[in-house]
Amino acid sequence: MALGKLRLSSSILFGFLILQIFLSEYQMVRNPCHIERSFNPTYRKEGDLIIAGFLSLFVKVEIQVNKFFFTMSPFRIYALPMSMFKQYHHFLAFQYAVDEINKNPDLLPNTTLGYQLLNNFHLETLAVESSLIWLSGRGPIIPNYSCDKQSNSVAVIGGMSATLSMAMATILKLYKVPQISYGSFDLLLNDKVQYPYVYQMGKEQSALHLAFIQLMLHFDWTWIGLLLSDNLRGERFFQDLKEEMVRNNLCVTFKERVPQNFRDREDFDLFSRIISSSSNVIFIYGDADSLHELPTVFITFKPYGKLFITESSWDFFIDSNSEVFPIFHGTILFSYTKMEIPGFTDFVRSLNTSVDPKDIFRKSFWESAFHCRLSKKSDIEIFYPLCLKDLSIKDLPSMDNGMALMEPIPNVYNAVYLVAHALHQMLHSEVKEASDFARNLDLPWKLHHILKSINSVNNAINESHEDGAQSDAEIYDILNYKSFPDQIETLVKVGEVYPLAQRFTIKEEDIDWPEYFDQTPTSRCNLKCGPGFQKTALESQPNCCYACTPCPEGTISNQTDAEQCLQCSEDQYPNMERDHCLPRTRMFLAYEEPLGMTLACIAICFSLLTVLVLGVFLKHRDTPIVKANNRSLSYTLLVSLSLCFLCSLLFIGHPTTATCLLRQTTFAVVFTVAVSSILAKTITVVLAFRATKPGSRLHRWLGSTASYSLIVTCTLIQMCLCGIWLGTSPPFLEMDIHSEPGSIIIQCNEGSLLTFYCVLGYMALLALASFTVAFLARNLPDTFNEAKFLTFSMLVFCSVWISFLPSYQSSKGKAIVALEAFAILTSSAGILTCIFAPKCYVILLRSDRNTLEILKRKGAS
Repeated sequence: MALGKLRLSSSILFGFLILQIFLSEYQMVRNPCHIERSFNPTYRKEGDLIIAGFLSLFVKVEIQVNKFFFTMSPFRIYALPMSMFKQYHHFLAFQYAVDEINKNPDLLPNTTLGYQLLNNFHLETLAVESSLIWLSGRGPIIPNYSCDKQSNSVAVIGGMSATLSMAMATILKLYKVPQISYGSFDLLLNDKVQYPYVYQMGKEQSALHLAFIQLMLHFDWTWIGLLLSDNLRGERFFQDLKEEMVRNNLCVTFKERVPQNFRDREDFDLFSRIISSSSNVIFIYGDADSLHELPTVFITFKPYGKLFITESSWDFFIDSNSEVFPIFHGTILFSYTKMEIPGFTDFVRSLNTSVDPKDIFRKSFWESAFHCRLSKKSDIEIFYPLCLKDLSIKDLPSMDNGMALMEPIPNVYNAVYLVAHALHQMLHSEVKEASDFARNLDLPWKLHHILKSINSVNNAINESHEDGAQSDAEIYDILNYKSFPDQIETLVKVGEVYPLAQRFTIKEEDIDWPEYFDQTPTSRCNLKCGPGFQKTALESQPNCCYACTPCPEGTISNQTDAEQCLQCSEDQYPNMERDHCLPRTRMFLAYEEPLGMTLACIAICFSLLTVLVLGVFLKHRDTPIVKANNRSLSYTLLVSLSLCFLCSLLFIGHPTTATCLLRQTTFAVVFTVAVSSILAKTITVVLAFRATKPGSRLHRWLGSTASYSLIVTCTLIQMCLCGIWLGTSPPFLEMDIHSEPGSIIIQCNEGSLLTFYCVLGYMALLALASFTVAFLARNLPDTFNEAKFLTFSMLVFCSVWISFLPSYQSSKGKAIVALEAFAILTSSAGILTCIFAPKCYVILLRSDRNTLEILKRKGAS
């Protein structure tokens, strides 16, 4: 697609008219060496040695011009004043460096350096033509023929782009002419087999991809698009960038290669994909030749809502007109840290209308920049007035905007110094040939071995300025392109990056973002996962696209985009939002809380009550009701019941290892004594009535010995079970953090549940046996029979513990401890009440019934 088919604005029309001065056909005269030719204009300043400068001042853009108004040259071109201003600095830097060298007595003494400047119009064909003109001398293009009797040309500085440099090299390498390319570094030009005499002043951007990665990480841009030049340079950059992006979990939305020549269909397909992409940030990388049509295409396909990031080798504001400026407003550029040329800015500011008439480049620039004519004979007098005498280049609005001082300008300056130092070194190494130095026809190719020994541009800079060694690390300035009304544009440094040292600084407050963004742009596949969520990979999606899932129970994430949730420490638990941990409260059945205090008071009171009952029984030990049913067993039962009440206190308070070991075993042994005492009393009642039969041998089992033997035997069995329990898997202290969220339950783990249930089962077996025997003996004569009370007490005991077991299994935390303590107290109180309350009632309140006569009378009735 032809670029633009642009309207002829006043500046373009003016530039076009200026170019007609240069673009007339050849004017032939008799002598071939004096052919007058202005199609490829040149300006020469004589000297002992001549350096050629193949520079570019105008931009080739096809336009539609009425053929009846203008005589067309073979190329349709125009000169945009802003572009001329930027590129004319290359000419000025060249001239300034030569003048500075000639004033330096220590560099090339007794030798004057001259130059010849040619304009190649950014066209490969004219770059080749310029090479032939320079090789032929002052005359026309005559291959293998020079119009100069003795050539004093030594080197060529030229090639703003790799394409121009390659076009020049096809001719210059045949004559082994040193060619210094001042454009950006290109891998193809680094091929010393194909381009053995080309030296590049541009620095290799080996770490640019790292600088871009650091910018992405700083702004958290994880989802970006890539527009790359369709050549080796673009492919090499993509491979380096892709590897680093994978390492940093960054993703590419799209990767498009920019064709050098657009077509309508390709325009639509390519830019529809760009505009419709979900990425808000697009990185553009490539050389000026590959991307020169891109800015004009953006006029038609406006990239709304997109932020461009590029690097300074693509000078998008040169190959475009003012319509493009707002489109690129806010663009971020990476540029090598700008080298300040001492005195160059003052030199440019000092330029005025007193122009050397032979310097056609300065004359053309001046008239185009100020829209005036320097003389009455100017070809554009019908349009513009004469220039004022007090005009200065510093009056241009773009003079102080920083747009001109881009990388090519220091490269041109350094290239001149590089050649000068090489000549100076060769002059001193060939002292014998010094007298013929300026007339040595083999001079150009002899420079090669000296140029090859200079490893980098910094060497030339250090020698010319004596600044000492400089760091070899790549340093990039981060620039922000800003466009204002009236075609004013500027580049503002907003930061810098040291990619290899991983140092990055940026002033976000100085950045003007594109007009579509009210704040710092975001470029992500999806929204960030907030605290309390973690990233979950999506099937067949890049790792930058993920789902946000809540943290599992017991975990938290206190940052955005957490890869996985974190477990809280044991003394903490997640809050409801699961974004931070809260301290857990320690839980146990404490004496200070109401439930613990109530249970402790009940235990102590019942224990004292039991002791009081024991005192009553001891005081009235000789009364019939106390002596009935073996009073020694009653004493044993009362003592064990008192201990049963007290052992519940082991379940209250802060658990320790000692209390965990004593808690269940003490309860088991003491309760076994109590239950076995009841069993002994029940068996005694049955045997007492059986022994009354004549000839019965059961009298010997009615004594205390048999009863205590039964108690001891039952207790020893329980103690053996407890010993096995403690010996194999004893209870231990544990911190339970899972039962209740937000709490650490300090409790005793029973160790072996099997042994624990065996202990309880053994007590249940004794209780069941006591209940069975007492139930069978309930109908015996009532005078000396307490079987009914024993039966009822065992019924209460069994009911309590049968209810306890399912409740024990379903409870958690301190509820289990309170439940077991309550079961102990309830069952003990039930035995105490059912067995001893009736007797105490008779002893204390109905003492008249506590006589042998009343009991005998009752028995007889």
